[in-house]
Amino acid sequence: MKQFHVISSGRPTSAVYQLCLSIFRQPSIFLFEKYRFQKMLPTLKCGLRILHPTLCCTAQHNLAKQYSGQSSVTSDFVTVDSKRIHFVKRGDGPHPLLFMPGALGTAMSDFSPQITGFSESDFTIIGWDPPGYGKSQPPARDFKNFFQQDAEMAVKMMNNLGFQRFSLLGWSDGGITALIAAARSGESIDKLVVWGANAYIAKSDMEMIEAVADVDKWSHRMRKPMEDIYGSSFPTLWTAWCGAYKEYYANGGDICKDDLAKITAPALVIHGMKDAMVAEEHIHFLHENIPSSKQVIWPEGKHNLHLKYKEEFNQLVQQFLLEE
Repeated sequence: MKQFHVISSGRPTSAVYQLCLSIFRQPSIFLFEKYRFQKMLPTLKCGLRILHPTLCCTAQHNLAKQYSGQSSVTSDFVTVDSKRIHFVKRGDGPHPLLFMPGALGTAMSDFSPQITGFSESDFTIIGWDPPGYGKSQPPARDFKNFFQQDAEMAVKMMNNLGFQRFSLLGWSDGGITALIAAARSGESIDKLVVWGANAYIAKSDMEMIEAVADVDKWSHRMRKPMEDIYGSSFPTLWTAWCGAYKEYYANGGDICKDDLAKITAPALVIHGMKDAMVAEEHIHFLHENIPSSKQVIWPEGKHNLHLKYKEEFNQLVQQFLLEE
């Protein structure tokens, strides 16, 4: 039976202003004062989703540094279809998990509080850098049907590591990949958790992609986190990512809508009501179309709610994963 939950924490704030303030510690990154943030809120709510890799990367990078001393997290590589894939591992519990990062993200940049915070006696925790991201390069990222390709590659990687059944946890782009993997490799998937994800691309998404496609117009501070990871290849990588979304939209905007009904694993879909990057409509569409799904709405949550509310998030998700 489908369920609806609401989690409340924090105090009401301007989602866009507080997002930038918390990540950059000053709102001047967009040369707006708080008043102008309030005035620009409707437009920025759409635009910040497209800026996800840059807006969240500084906070994620700081978290990765904070947890870099965790000796229980190991780093290794595995070859899948001739590609060298980087992954991190922690724990040796009976429930294997795979964390799937967002656009241009890596395991430790996107999920440090989860990889280091989940119970290592209950879970075997794996986080990957998708092909062409982070340490899983070379080869260069191939964006042709990349969601579908990543979904297939992720399942193969886990099988190669000796896990025939496991649970998927995906955020943003990684959430889309997890949806597809759960639908097309259902025999391998125990449970599914996604947040900040969507099964289709709306018109407003494409309008903002066009607005931020040229990285030469970005400030140095906006570019630096991505350049630290990808160096001089970042502009090419960003252009290719934008192009992939444009292609999906040109073909009707559908990414994986028809796949949702094929998901047989119990699923937990999560959305922050102050998510400035993913419209609320997407969480309801997922909940209504994934057969065995529970929905959690986080009134004060933003796109990176798993980082800001890491203790609450970790408790919620671990409880779901351990339910019989």
